[in-house]
Amino acid sequence: MFETLTPAQPDKILALIDLFREDPRTRKVDLGIGVYKDAAGRTPVFGAIREAERRLLADQESKSYLGPVGDVGFTRAIVKLLFGPSADTSRIRACQTPGGMGALRTLLQLLHRAKPEATIWTPQPSWPGHAGLIAATGLATRSYAYFDAETHDVRFDAMIASLKTAAPGDIVLLHGCCHNPTGADLDLAQWGELADVLTDRALLPFIDIAYQGLGEGLEQDAAGLRSVFAQVPEMVVAASCSKNFGVYRDRVGAAVIVGRTSGQSEIAAAQLLGAARSLYSMPPDHGAAAVRIVLSDAGLRGDWEAELEGMRRRMVSLRLGFAEALQRQSNSTHFAFVARQRGMFSRIGATADQVYRLRKEHAIYLVEDGRINVAGLPEQRLDEVARAFVTVLGKPPA
Repeated sequence: MFETLTPAQPDKILALIDLFREDPRTRKVDLGIGVYKDAAGRTPVFGAIREAERRLLADQESKSYLGPVGDVGFTRAIVKLLFGPSADTSRIRACQTPGGMGALRTLLQLLHRAKPEATIWTPQPSWPGHAGLIAATGLATRSYAYFDAETHDVRFDAMIASLKTAAPGDIVLLHGCCHNPTGADLDLAQWGELADVLTDRALLPFIDIAYQGLGEGLEQDAAGLRSVFAQVPEMVVAASCSKNFGVYRDRVGAAVIVGRTSGQSEIAAAQLLGAARSLYSMPPDHGAAAVRIVLSDAGLRGDWEAELEGMRRRMVSLRLGFAEALQRQSNSTHFAFVARQRGMFSRIGATADQVYRLRKEHAIYLVEDGRINVAGLPEQRLDEVARAFVTVLGKPPA
């Protein structure tokens, strides 16, 4: 049986974990794997989550199955977080999933059941995991213009032109905020214009939102999603709690459906749970229960929001500081885009060979496509890191 298999290609992002760990150099810098890090280089447990877990352990009386829908209190809270507390939820249905990746996979399975001939359009570039998930369902895929590698901004006109060629019933994958891997986001006016195109072309928006609260703020980061929701007749959303609640290993996410009518939403939700049953049966409970406790308790929610805002502000500060350090080291404003982008990631403009040189010569680890995780920047050594980048990438025009 297994003699027919060939070696699998390793995940290049996950492989960085081992490479970094095995590097004996004391001043090594990890800008690779997409997790938040504090000033000490740790990925902390939120204080609010820690207290919620304490309450959960004290009060939980059973670990019996919850069923494919998961923690209903959690999904209700996440829907409010995404769509706003006053949103009309009559057409919204949701289920808990094993992380954002579980939400993506389950929704893709549902969309394949609903319309197997549809094409799903993805931004160029996008998070590498999207391609593998889409391929697993058998949906056809095409890319639309998104990022300009020269200006480091969104190619919005080209994006709209691309999507106007999509066929009615096609699916458009969108990053809700903090675009991964570029950090370049749509502004609210662009979201509104995009929603018009989606409606006019009868395209289904599929919003992947994994960083709410880490860009411009909790409400601001959901504004694009809410703008689309206000205009389109139907949409789906994959939400992750890994980054904004720090529950990475607990795998906490939600798959959300907005149907044209409440009845259509009910039918789609039943099919979604059928897909979930065939993929993973039921989601893990612990992390989602902790998130539900945080979001349902005013005191804990306030603590969580304050800590999340502190993380967001720290990354904004790191962006500004690194952009200034790059300007000092290069005598150029070329890298100013780092300061104006948002979220954990930016593409610094390094080639694969330059990424290798940064790792070999300077012990700086980043993804092969030049993506850096700004949360991994050592704030007391920004000029040192900037000098290494300028040395390897070369000085850009002033």
